[in-house]
This record gives sequence, structure tokens and C-alpha cells, in this order.
Amino acid sequence: MIGETVSRRNFLKITSIAGGGMLIGFNFLSDNLSAASVADAVFSPNAYITINSSGLVTLMAPNPEIGQGVKTALPMILAEELNVKWDTVEVDMAPLDPKFGSQVAGGSGAIRGRFMPIRKAGATARVMLISAAAQQWGVAETDCYAEDGFVINKASGKKLGYGELAAKAATLPVPADVALKDPKDFKIIGTRVHNIDNKKIITGQPLYGMDTRRPGMLYAMVARPPAFGKAIKSFDDTETRKVAGVKNVVMAHGVVAVLATSTWAAKKGRDALVTVWEDKSPGESTADHDAQYTSLIITKSDRPGRVDGDVDAVFAKGGKVIEAVYELPNLAHSAMEPLNFFADVKENSAELYGPTQIPARMRQEVAKALNIPEANITLGMPRQGGGFGRKLQADNGVEAALISQAAKAPVQMMWTREDDMQGDYYRAGAMYKMKAAISADNQIEAWHLNGASLGGGSAMADSFPAASVPNFRVDTHSLHSNIQTGPWRAPTSNIVTFADESFMDELAHEMKKDPIAFRLELLDKAANTPVGKVGYDINKYRSVVELVAKMSNWGKGLPKNVYQGFAARFSFSTYAAHVAEVTNTNGVLRVTKIYSAINCGRVVNLSGAENQVQGAILDGLSHALFSKITFDKGAVNEKNFNTYKFMRQKDAPIEVLVQFVPTEDAPTGLGEPALPPIAPAVANAIFAATGKRYRKLPFELGKA
Repeated sequence: MIGETVSRRNFLKITSIAGGGMLIGFNFLSDNLSAASVADAVFSPNAYITINSSGLVTLMAPNPEIGQGVKTALPMILAEELNVKWDTVEVDMAPLDPKFGSQVAGGSGAIRGRFMPIRKAGATARVMLISAAAQQWGVAETDCYAEDGFVINKASGKKLGYGELAAKAATLPVPADVALKDPKDFKIIGTRVHNIDNKKIITGQPLYGMDTRRPGMLYAMVARPPAFGKAIKSFDDTETRKVAGVKNVVMAHGVVAVLATSTWAAKKGRDALVTVWEDKSPGESTADHDAQYTSLIITKSDRPGRVDGDVDAVFAKGGKVIEAVYELPNLAHSAMEPLNFFADVKENSAELYGPTQIPARMRQEVAKALNIPEANITLGMPRQGGGFGRKLQADNGVEAALISQAAKAPVQMMWTREDDMQGDYYRAGAMYKMKAAISADNQIEAWHLNGASLGGGSAMADSFPAASVPNFRVDTHSLHSNIQTGPWRAPTSNIVTFADESFMDELAHEMKKDPIAFRLELLDKAANTPVGKVGYDINKYRSVVELVAKMSNWGKGLPKNVYQGFAARFSFSTYAAHVAEVTNTNGVLRVTKIYSAINCGRVVNLSGAENQVQGAILDGLSHALFSKITFDKGAVNEKNFNTYKFMRQKDAPIEVLVQFVPTEDAPTGLGEPALPPIAPAVANAIFAATGKRYRKLPFELGKA
């Protein structure tokens, strides 16, 4: 890693075999490395950077690219510190390798976690190249500087390209500590850079897991149960084997797979299977879940998430008490690329390639399933057509590996859209009962959040009011279920924020306070609360509230039939505040404009950052307006996009305006934080337009 040194023995070995270049990985050369394996060696002072003797710079993107822009943004950080022109470098997706550290796409953490290590990686390579040039010229390193892929002699003006310096740099020790660039000198970080794969995407070049093609590969489709709670009892593949293109039918660990020479043949073969299913556990229905939620949210949990003061004592006093119940449905991840995975399993090894947000855990799970050493498994990562948390599960890779092992052939396991929708790890549905007491002097005296959800936690102890309300309690109830649930873009925040921020607006209206002024008043109160009890950065929260108020001309008067609603939320160390504008034209409601203020630390790629915020807003808005997953005796009702509805162009806002709070702070998360506040911002705008509270998602707007 950065800061490690290399023994003189290994450096002598490097220089003797590398010739015109240099090869140093994160794990330095071993004694049994042969010269033949590095015949095309390059200058590679760390895992992220390679420079060959012709000067070609290749930058590695270590984290999975699921559409969040890290394949572009992370190499931008490298290029900045390395001092190379962005348009002269190549960017490759890194394979899974311990030398890259944690390779995960989740929790909006890639840039947040990689910013400083990657800056150090780029700066280290730059310093080594400057040292190589200084020695070649016989001058001090301070007499040289790096710019645009060259090292330049300050006195003479002579310059050497990075490729010319690779062989000399190979003889130098890797410095343990290097000085980073002053941010005022940044030329790449903070600018607009187009996604590195844009051209390939729009011209249809193979980039994704579904594009995988290998010699001898068969396509596999699995017979999947028609409902949760069912498992295969028996099957008859007589007719399946008659389908043109079908090569085999195998059963692996309770899964029946049809293998064929094309996706279509595999699907037709699967359709021809005669399967008998048996009940392993009861089939559950959405109506049953709702009834259980309703009974749970009026009871206290044994382990409350947070207890400040005594809410019961305050409510028992009498006075003004406001209550509301909010309902949120289960949701699918519905990535544009359905699940798939390639596996080629041999006797004691495996090659894996496909979409995953957790490559290291994927390899662990496959190794366990196959009972082979992890070291014998390679895993490559394509660009992915969306993730949103679904690919934090390893089921697609494990399934492909088991099928390949059983079939003794390389396979690409393919899911149809219907498979994907009916076999998801869904965003848990939830119901919240919110209750607050308003004191005689028009302040919130007590707040009780009581939530119930399917299969997981549904409430957060650091909800916004926590630090500014003296009596605050959070209760959470989980419904145990055979319907699988899992993380969905901005987990937990994406559900609790709708209840928190909608109820906040209801209280502001009841107290006759402006919604934004009310939030700022609560922030002032929180400023006097011990830091450990706040749970968020008050100044950052205030920065986005004030910025979005300015952007939207909040409270300054609006055109006829235009109404505004506000909401905000923090997640993954980033703060997001939205103002939604809704028009009410003869009773027809439409969301026309969104203003968004974001404090995410330093922005690396302005174009990519805007894309992430706008994408999160539109994703959240689409699900708030239209989407839901419901169950009938364990079966999913919404099997494709004709019933699992998305926002169409006619429903989209005319504008989504984004501004970032200027800051010198290190980057924080960005792929998820803009989503949670959009649903309550729209709900609050609808109330302003109609006087009606929408407390259940999706809104399914008709006439007001």
C-alpha cells in the first residue's frame, strides 16, 4: 500500500527483468516471479496507475460502476495528482484484487472512502517521476515540476515524458509520505467531465454483464417458484429437451436450470418444463401485512431506538396533540439490467464475471457454495445497468456457479424481467404513527415515532427533531416474513424521511409557522444540545436549508396556480434540501419544478454530481407517484413495467435545478442522499395546492 517500502533485493529483481519499464504492484514482487510474466512490464508504483514506455497512462477504477459515476470520478482524482491531461489517459475497470482494498458499491461510499488514498497514489507516482528526471539531469528535485504528463526542468525548460522516465523510476524506492497538491491548484477536480463510457453506451458497445460472450458458453434460465413460500417438488423435462437449442437440464441445490445455445431457447425450454411446487411456508398477502402494521404501531417496543425525557408524561397532561399515520409500500429495485452472471467452474477453480456491488463477498459466497478455496476463484466486474442495493446480495453469482458446476460447462445465468420483479430482495414496506404535543407557548414539547416494517428496521434515532425536542421516543417493530427484503437506495432514510418531513410540515401548519423558518428555529435549538445527542452537523444542515430557500425564492410570492413544498434529510454524511413546485390547473396536479441544495463536501465531477442528484430525485419522485409491490398469497402482483409503473416523460418535472454548497471539506456520499426528501417535499406542495394531506405512497395523483 502507499507508504510501504520495497527491499533492495526486490528492486534489483524488478530492474533486471523490466527493461524499459517498471512493474510494482500493491503486493510487491515475489521470489518466484519469472521474467516471462513481466515481458510487457510498465511503471506501476501502486495498484491504480500504470505508465508504459510510450507514455500511455492507464488509470484503474477499483469500485464497481453501477451508474454512480465512480469509473470516471475516481480516475479524475488520480489524474489530478499525477498531473496528466484527462483526455490523454485510459480508464479500466479493476478486477477483484486485495491490492485495491475494499471494492464495494454501497452506502454512497466509494469517493468518500477513496478520495485521500487515491490522491496519495497519484501524488506518489508524480514524485517518483520527478525524482527520476532530476537524477537524469543531475539537478535537485525542487528544480523540476510535473505538468500534463511531462517533467519539466525549471532552469532549462527541457522536459521528459512520463514514458521516457519509466525505466529510471523503476530503480527508485516508493516514498512513504508525499505532499499533496494545494486544492487551489486543482485543474480537473471540480470541473465537468463526461462519463468515460458515454460513447460506448450510446453506440451499443458491450459493457454490461448481459453482453458477456465466451467460447462454449451456454445460457441458463432457472425455473423459479410462482410465490414466496413455495419450493420445487418435482419436474418433467421431456418436452424441454425437444426444444431447439436446449442442451441440458440440471438440478443444483434445489434449483432446476435449462441450458441452451441462446437466451430465447433457454426461455422456451423453461416454459416447456412441467413443474410441481409444494408449500414450505404460508403465502403472505399485503392486506395481512397492513393489518399487522396497524396493530403494532399502537404498542411500544421492548427495545426503543431512542428515549429522551418522558413522552407519555407529556401526552398525559392533555393539551394540543397532533397525530398522523403514514404508509409506504414494498418496492422493487427494478434496475434496467435484469440479474445475470457468468461462471465457468472447473474441478477446483472458477472464473466469475458479472454485476455485483460486493465482489469480495460474492467470491466468498461462491467459494463456500462450491467448497473450493477463494484463492482459486477470479472475479471480473463489468459496468452494471443499475444496482440500487439489489446487487448487495450474492444470489445471482452463487446460482450461476452452482449451475456451471452441475452442468460442467461455462454458463451465463439470465433472469427475465418477470424473474427479477418476482425474486427481488424488496424495499420493506412500512407504516408509521407520528404523535406530537404542542405546548402553550407554541413549541414542540414531545414527539413519538412508532414504526413497523417488513423484515427490518423502520425508524431512525437520529431523526431531525431528536436534538431539538426535549421529550422524544422512537419505537420500531419488525414483521418477520418469508418474503425477502434488503437495502434499497438510501436504506431506512428512504422510508422514515417521508413520515418525518411530512409530519414536520403538518406541525408547522398547525403552529402557523413557515415550514422553512420552523426548521431553522429547530436547528437553533439543537445548537445548544450536546454534540453526541444531535446526530447530524447543524451547520451543514442549515447550509442546504438556507440555500434552497434562496434558490426557490421561498415565501416571495409565486405565479398563479403554483405551490411549493419543502423537505430535507441527511444521509451518508451528505445534506439535501428540496423545494418542490406543484401546479394545480383546474384540479389537475403536476410536479413542474424541483430545487435542490446539496452539501456533499468537495465535488469531484460537477457533471457526474449533478447527474447523481437529478437521477436520485427523479427516481424518488417516480416511486412516490406510481410504484408499489403487492403480494397475494406470496405471489407478486406487479410482474413487469406495465403494472409496476414508472414516471413517463409527460409526468417528469420541467426542471430539476441543483446547486452545491461551496466547501473545502472532503467529499461525502452522493448517489443516495438526494432521494429521501423528494416524496415529502412533493406531498407538502400538494397540501399547499389542495389543502389535502397525502400520507400514503404512491400518491397516484388524479384530480385534486
